[in-house]
Amino acid sequence: MSEPASQDRSELDTSLLATADKAGRFIENLCLSLLLFGMVGLASSQIFLRNITGSGFSWADEALRLMVLWVAMLGAVAAARDDRQIAIDVLSRFMPEQAKRITLAAMNLFTATLSFILAWYCFEFVAESREYEDVVLGDLPAWVFQSVMPLAFGLIGYRYVIWAIKRIVEFFKDLKSGQVDSGGAH
Repeated sequence: MSEPASQDRSELDTSLLATADKAGRFIENLCLSLLLFGMVGLASSQIFLRNITGSGFSWADEALRLMVLWVAMLGAVAAARDDRQIAIDVLSRFMPEQAKRITLAAMNLFTATLSFILAWYCFEFVAESREYEDVVLGDLPAWVFQSVMPLAFGLIGYRYVIWAIKRIVEFFKDLKSGQVDSGGAH
């Protein structure tokens, strides 16, 4: 294959990935927004109905708990997408840039490993829920609503593997080009 054709293909692949990333972000943000808006609306309706009529929707409290679960899991997935998970970062200010990359890559791999372990145990939990025919919101199968847990933890693990690979590749690119930062904090 000639070099210009290879370059065109590379640009196409990059633009397709960028488009897929934008679409994924849009869908995640839309789902989070709709769920959060729905939670506020349902909770407000519940409060209004209880104060005015003395009763509310019988299913609302359980639905709100499920919505909180989904918002928490989708929020964690969105945070992983941008590498914005909660972190206690004390030493990185004093580390050289290259050491930071390797340390972050190791932490990303650790996070990915824990996420995959949690995904496995969540999958087992959801499978048991399905086996025992647990129900929520009257007569709906609980496992359908609980399935967000293994999916979210699996996606978080996947994203942190990608973050680790990116940091390792950056480390070796800098090492190869001789741009190794040997200093500490600036």
